[in-house]
Amino acid sequence: MDWHNAITDVPGIKVGHFTDRENRTGLTVILTESGAVAGADLGGGATGTRQFDSVSGFHLVTEIQAVLLTGGSAFGLDAAGGVMRFLEEKGQGLLLYQTYIPTVPTAVIFDLFLSLRRPDADMAHRACQAATSGPVEEGSAGAGTGAVVGKIFGAPFGMKGGIGTASFSPASGLVIGALAVVNAYGDVVETDGKILAGARNTREGKEFVRMGHRLMHGEKGKEATGECTTLGVIATNARLDRMQAIKVAQMAQDGISRAISPAHTLYDGDLVICLSAGAESADLNALGHTASVLLADAIRRGIKAADGFGIIPAWRDLQG
Repeated sequence: MDWHNAITDVPGIKVGHFTDRENRTGLTVILTESGAVAGADLGGGATGTRQFDSVSGFHLVTEIQAVLLTGGSAFGLDAAGGVMRFLEEKGQGLLLYQTYIPTVPTAVIFDLFLSLRRPDADMAHRACQAATSGPVEEGSAGAGTGAVVGKIFGAPFGMKGGIGTASFSPASGLVIGALAVVNAYGDVVETDGKILAGARNTREGKEFVRMGHRLMHGEKGKEATGECTTLGVIATNARLDRMQAIKVAQMAQDGISRAISPAHTLYDGDLVICLSAGAESADLNALGHTASVLLADAIRRGIKAADGFGIIPAWRDLQG
């Protein structure tokens, strides 16, 4: 099997993007070929979701068919209809009488600072058609197309966010993958704490203001209600029940804290969903820890691959 260092290395997981570079927005769909047990953890204070009750601890639905991550803020939630239509056409979902009803947890980011268009159902349907188990484009693609990070003084003083992915196989047969859409209030940091992308001192500046340090010393920053989010998806072929998937998602939230400072603020809609799409055995503690490491890696990869469209600096623009 080819290895892509992507969430698609997990058997049965496909990813499809729709990227509108001209209008600087997009969406990303994660398809589960045979359905997946799923659980989620919401760590931020400003989430925007649809059908996320289906991945809570006591919901009747036991499997989901896809996850949609999209730009457009709350308007982007309507794009989920395109995924629903695609899955219904494929005969996937809960069969009630003559109708297949898919379950598609959906989460949005606010990308309206850069974007000129909102993702819609047709875009989502096309992303489903394009979904593959191959390499996943990173950076300014899919739901990460219009993402921005480092917003303590507002998006114009921040830097380009994006989408990234990573995977790991700790034992024969077991695979864990992560995908992250990075549109955070905080700075994105390397493993040694060095800032990769974040708030700058001026719109044209290259000097970081170190948001976490500023907040600790009493600087309030700009209110950014609803403007910030990091969205994570963990997938594995380990066999998990609903509550175990929720626990892995909860532990994986640590990956956001590893790579973003500060994380889980009132202005962030941070969330992680875990998909179990297999029957391999795994230690839950090891699985959750690995998921957090991979999610942090995916966040950093998304930043390093991003393109600022000549409007806002990206990590690559500050190198050299």
